[in-house]
Amino acid sequence: MPAPPPPYPEGRNLLAGKTILVTAAAGTGIGFSTAKRALEEGADAVMISDIHDRRLASAAEALEEVAGGRPIHQQICNVTQEDDVQALIEAASRQLGRIDVLVNNAGLGGTTNLVDMTDEQWHTILDVTLNGTFRMTRAALRYMQPRGAGVIVNNASVLGWRAQAGQAHYAAAKAGVMALTRCAAIEAAQAGVRINAVAPSLAMHQFLSKVTPEDLLEELVSREAFGRAAETWEVANVIVFLASDYSSYMTGEVIAVSSQRA
Repeated sequence: MPAPPPPYPEGRNLLAGKTILVTAAAGTGIGFSTAKRALEEGADAVMISDIHDRRLASAAEALEEVAGGRPIHQQICNVTQEDDVQALIEAASRQLGRIDVLVNNAGLGGTTNLVDMTDEQWHTILDVTLNGTFRMTRAALRYMQPRGAGVIVNNASVLGWRAQAGQAHYAAAKAGVMALTRCAAIEAAQAGVRINAVAPSLAMHQFLSKVTPEDLLEELVSREAFGRAAETWEVANVIVFLASDYSSYMTGEVIAVSSQRA
């Protein structure tokens, strides 16, 4: 029998006084849960971005229920487009007043064996998942380093370490996110900017269940020690920790959010 999820945690003001920008936060995934947990942890203001305008507006409306009057800003952004990335950073700095934390959550997956993979499939996954993280990180560093403060948290995956059939493009992109995190962190440290990443194994949400075959999901769940997938907010809690001052001596680290058996 799978172990049940723990009770949903109360906020403890871990992000009090901070402003948060989260990419790919529409829908029901880790990005939305991160924005929600940031508000529950006392963030002053949150901006969310996505490429889906209707889902983005719906997410912003849902976040208003827990915001208690604090501002929820939203901005359409395609992280594969440099103009969109620049516009997002400019809008966030203006509307939030400053950007204390960037959460790079944008990513794209798919399942295709390498022998059947087209160049387009390979490039599409890498452009969103790796290059998008690069573009957002570069833009944020150009903003944060002169200020001498800031935190970036990237969303990687255990597939950056572990093999899974059909995931060569996604795994390569997430391994790249891990390497990008480590190298960028070293470059940014002297400016007082911290960069870390989370590497979830399996976090269940509506979009994942729609695009992943049921038998594959069952197999992936069977590998988890708890006998269940993570709740998206369980991953978000680790992102909140890395965004908070409680992780002040951590940079260049990739933290697995996983119960996978060795």
